[in-house]
Amino acid sequence: MLDRSPRHHRASPWFGAMLLFALGACAPIAPPTEDPPMTSCNADAARVVIGRTASEDVVEQARRAAGARVARTLKPGQVVTMEYHPSRLNIDVDDDNVVVNVRCG
Repeated sequence: MLDRSPRHHRASPWFGAMLLFALGACAPIAPPTEDPPMTSCNADAARVVIGRTASEDVVEQARRAAGARVARTLKPGQVVTMEYHPSRLNIDVDDDNVVVNVRCG
């Protein structure tokens, strides 16, 4: 005898994932946004802080003078990342936190 009662089948988790993927493909695609222009850094303009103690105000003054987006203070022997950022001002200080050099990157 044939069983004609309705059966409830459990959908496979893969079916659900594929359904979500297919529906996601129908979503409108946002136009690409333009990256903001990369600010260049002019270390020569920030050299006015050499010889001064690297306080927050002095670091900010150097950053603004250089036109840099960010600035970081580097102490002797400090481990730092080496990636180059054209919009970053590096401020080298001595053991007494006095600025000895400024450079971009």
